[in-house]
Amino acid sequence: MGRGNGSSGRALRLSAALIAGLAWLVPAPAGFAQGAPATLIADDIRFVQGSETITATGGVEIFYEGARLRAQSITYTGAGDRVTVEGPLTLIDPSGNAVIVADFADLSADLQDGVLQSARLVLDRQLQIAATQIDRVEGRYSQAYQAVASSCEVCFDNPTPLWEIRARRIIHDEQEQQLYFEGAQFRVMGVPVIWLPQMRLPDPTLERATGFLAPSIRATDTTGTQIRVPYFVTLGDHADLTVTPWIGLGASQTIELRYRQAFRNGRIEANGSLTWDDLTDDDIRGHVFAEGEFELPQDIDLSFQIEAVTDDGYLTTYSFPDPDLLESNIRIGRTATDLHFDFGLTNYVSLRDGDNDAELPTRVADGRLIHRFEPGLLGGIAELRFDALGYVRPNSTPGNDAAGNPLATDAARLSAEIDWRRTEVLPGGFLLTFETALAADLHAARQDVNGAFNDTETRVTPYAAIELRYPLQRTGPTGVQHLLEPVVQVAWSETSGGAVPVEDSAIVEFDEANLFALDRFPGSDRREQGQRAAFGIGYTRVDPLGWSAGIAAGLVVRADDLMQFTPGSGLDGETSDWLLATHFSLGDEWRVINRALFDQQLDFTSNELALNWHGTDHHVVTTYTWLEADAAEGRPDDLAEWAFDAGYRFDSDWNAGLSWRYDFAEAEPTRAGLRIGYENECIDMEFSVSRRYTTSTTLEPSTEFGLTVALNGFGAGREGRSRARTCRY
Repeated sequence: MGRGNGSSGRALRLSAALIAGLAWLVPAPAGFAQGAPATLIADDIRFVQGSETITATGGVEIFYEGARLRAQSITYTGAGDRVTVEGPLTLIDPSGNAVIVADFADLSADLQDGVLQSARLVLDRQLQIAATQIDRVEGRYSQAYQAVASSCEVCFDNPTPLWEIRARRIIHDEQEQQLYFEGAQFRVMGVPVIWLPQMRLPDPTLERATGFLAPSIRATDTTGTQIRVPYFVTLGDHADLTVTPWIGLGASQTIELRYRQAFRNGRIEANGSLTWDDLTDDDIRGHVFAEGEFELPQDIDLSFQIEAVTDDGYLTTYSFPDPDLLESNIRIGRTATDLHFDFGLTNYVSLRDGDNDAELPTRVADGRLIHRFEPGLLGGIAELRFDALGYVRPNSTPGNDAAGNPLATDAARLSAEIDWRRTEVLPGGFLLTFETALAADLHAARQDVNGAFNDTETRVTPYAAIELRYPLQRTGPTGVQHLLEPVVQVAWSETSGGAVPVEDSAIVEFDEANLFALDRFPGSDRREQGQRAAFGIGYTRVDPLGWSAGIAAGLVVRADDLMQFTPGSGLDGETSDWLLATHFSLGDEWRVINRALFDQQLDFTSNELALNWHGTDHHVVTTYTWLEADAAEGRPDDLAEWAFDAGYRFDSDWNAGLSWRYDFAEAEPTRAGLRIGYENECIDMEFSVSRRYTTSTTLEPSTEFGLTVALNGFGAGREGRSRARTCRY
């Protein structure tokens, strides 16, 4: 066999057509036939005359139908249509998710079949499978013999991974995205823990697959210890079911369910549970939370929500989401540029201790239509609004509210309101705003105790207001911006008509958002009346260094005290409490907000403080709330509560979190929690302990322990892939 012609140069590229054009040198290799173009790049390529052998050396790369082979030296033999590769070599599949690194390979010319020795398979840059030999079959299967699989980083000074799976053979099915283990042995820090003759796991690229999810352990002093073992079931491409039995060591047994389905125009999700325990007289306890939303023709949105539980204390006892008020509803609506409407039916169930659902308006129907437009002759912006509300109490004798006012058993109302607002810019930069509105309400009520309300009542309320603002802005020589805006508003409204039952407006919040509102009641069952003036001033300083601070203050003065508002609202009397709101922010890292209401003697009605401190490795969120007692709002005692939540990620893979809720009025904590987590590229682990101190007729104080361990590298979506480590030598 004589030496043939040679070519050199990194830029040399040979396709099947070019090789066919060199037929006078060698016959076209079968593996690179017409219709299957390939590209070969190398520093030196030599053809052996009289044979079908091609030798390439120096930075060799072969591209074939998306697959890529990199090596220092290859030899192609046309007789067997084989490629022999001297390593180190790298073979990358067309998707780029599977990479094989080996010392030697004997492959078919299309790179679909062959044997790789001393090989390592890397899937999605996460899971590594090291083996003495890997066989490639049909471009779909990779069979690794005497293999070790792990997603942990293995370093020279620490060759034992945190966890590994050793197996006689591991088969990777690229099409099904599955890993099959034969004779598998699971090891932790080199110590054998579990042996399984057969095992199947999803590879890191698989989004959804039927199988077990990461288990967790939950232990409390009320329900005992349970191991939660979720089993995920795919129901086609658009639906799935998760069944989670709680395998308990005590008398409590629970099964948890979750169903999800996606549609072309929407989605639904349902979560629920069933429990058998001896904590109550009920044979079976459980809950159902479901929700869905759909986009109908004509841009109409349809949504529903279902929340139901067998007893008041179940959700808290078993650490499910435990709102104070369960809401089941169905709603339909549409929102456009200048038009919005929605209608819904709702059923409420209160879980608050002491509430009696039979005396609450639990069945509610409501709807609204809002149209905004520009009146041509008047200018400005006008808004036309229609509201409808109806509610039913199961009990025909509801009694009185917290303020002693009689309640209606059943009531309905229809409200119509038109509002017009126009702003003019005056000389000197003053902004003068005119606003007027007219509201009409038709109420129908049924009250069987003492007939406090008529069967129907019509009320009409006209509004008028004029507002003057003087916004000022100055930028200093260093780039500091100062914004100052004093505001004064004079308003009047008067309601004609008799008394109606009050449900929506029993509690009023006074803040900077409604300081200059025409009506500060949240609902239409009460309308603010009388002559009044609102005064306010706001100042903000914006520093080019990235921080800003501001303060806003205001109060409302009335010509007469019509006894409309409760003391706890801060709006009672001829002169309201002072409203003082401050804020400070430093980029996205610091944000502090405080809002307070206090009278002329500096006696506080309420104070709310919120602090957020976020950084790369930490976060702190804390709030403090103080509210003065107000029997008319159903608050016989002062309320003072502090909530705290913090988390910190250490330089290593460890992180910790602390949560706390303290009731100053009772001088005792209500909840406390601590969690410690460990995350890296191969494992997510979290241990938590929490304590609930509150006591009610259905609950006793309880302590809960939790432990979750998840191995990264199997199935997509693991958070641990962002915590990759690097070896240090």
